[in-house]
Amino acid sequence: MTSNLLAPAQWAQTEFALARLGDQRRTQRLVKMAGSLAQTPTGTLPQAFPAWKDLKAAYRLLDHLEFGPEQLQEPHRQRTLEACQQSGEYLFIEDTTDLDYSSRRRTGHLGPIGNHRGRGLRLQSTLAVRVEAWGLGQKPEGVAVGLLDQQIWARRSDRGTGGWRQRLRRPREFDRWARVLEQTGGPPAQCQWTYLADREADFYEPIQRCQRAGVDFIIRAYRDRRLAGEGEHLLARLKAQTVGAQWEVAVRGRNGEVNRQALVSVRSCPVTLQGPWRPHGQQPDLPVNVVEVREEAPPSQTEPLHWILLTSLPCEKVAQWQRIIGRYQTRWWIEHYHKALKSGAGVEESQLEQGFRIENLVAVLAVLAVRLVNTQWLARHRPDDPVQARSFGESALEILSAKFQAPTAGWTNQTVLIAVARLGGFLARKHDGLPGWQTIWRGWYKLLAMCEALEILREKEKKCG
Repeated sequence: MTSNLLAPAQWAQTEFALARLGDQRRTQRLVKMAGSLAQTPTGTLPQAFPAWKDLKAAYRLLDHLEFGPEQLQEPHRQRTLEACQQSGEYLFIEDTTDLDYSSRRRTGHLGPIGNHRGRGLRLQSTLAVRVEAWGLGQKPEGVAVGLLDQQIWARRSDRGTGGWRQRLRRPREFDRWARVLEQTGGPPAQCQWTYLADREADFYEPIQRCQRAGVDFIIRAYRDRRLAGEGEHLLARLKAQTVGAQWEVAVRGRNGEVNRQALVSVRSCPVTLQGPWRPHGQQPDLPVNVVEVREEAPPSQTEPLHWILLTSLPCEKVAQWQRIIGRYQTRWWIEHYHKALKSGAGVEESQLEQGFRIENLVAVLAVLAVRLVNTQWLARHRPDDPVQARSFGESALEILSAKFQAPTAGWTNQTVLIAVARLGGFLARKHDGLPGWQTIWRGWYKLLAMCEALEILREKEKKCG
């Protein structure tokens, strides 16, 4: 279901060979470019293409206006959708991030980001993850299938100006949330699809789109919504419920905080949210279940954990609450993906001078980031699965074996990842856990350079022999 362990050229062929770019030569150039980027994941093209003719060909491909990111990614997205129609449970995790190019003063066709002082692009990704097992505490373990959808755009600097009629006619950022579900045809009978999103998606349309497509959803609430027909609001209804259970939830540390375990109280009840007014009329009410997760005694100077989760999943038993919360906790996987795109694939390092060229480059690097992030996830969730020489590369395994001595039981997902990171400076002590992106990619670059040197020497020996 995943192509991340294929050799770079095979991977590029699998992901991009069916792209329709108006000319087969462009598609061939795209495959070659993707293969080179897979060997040297970097947003700076001269590092991936040391030969001037290859670099010039990559620039020409990115410069075309006849196609864009959607056409470049179409084979990958179609392959992802087909994989999600195989029997099993899948999570569609959606989130946005800013790509910052503020220091590229000469780059055109960018928009405001963050506090509107920076310049860059807005990226919204829908990452499809297959649930492969349920671990302790009812938390799912999974592997990334691919990108079900991805949108990239430059924000308008004048989006708050003009009359209300004019503003309503403009494209709205919120209209992108869960839009991909309208194009999937819904899950087959043997599949369960669950859409996951944070508070940015807490409005009417994403929930409505999930219900119309027959897709379950878990969306973190942001607003204190009015309930239908009663004049009551959501928070007041939750406050009236008794605590149904208590247990510990793992909380990831942010802004320098350490990871911790939080003792939370859980409440749940069904509600019907009042439909909002839209320019085309009053919308129908929406029945949903609600699960509130509240930390009762957080450490001092620490923001308490408080989630209000709107969901279509059943909420009648404690085990069902645990799985809903466990699924929502996997939302950080999309953040992990965006980190791989930035830190691993170097998407913000691009020196291209037009926004549309950067968008095309991002479309390729975004698919590459799925390959990168899966390498680490496989080491975490399938640590003992063997790595085949023909997929990882015979030369690469030969070098790792010579440098660190091959494990007695053979190379596995975890031992290969750790060995690569050790080339990048990872110490691999017992308490160090799995390596981070920087050490992984430093080691990866060094390993590829070693492989290239070994191949050159072997070719020279053949010619001399």
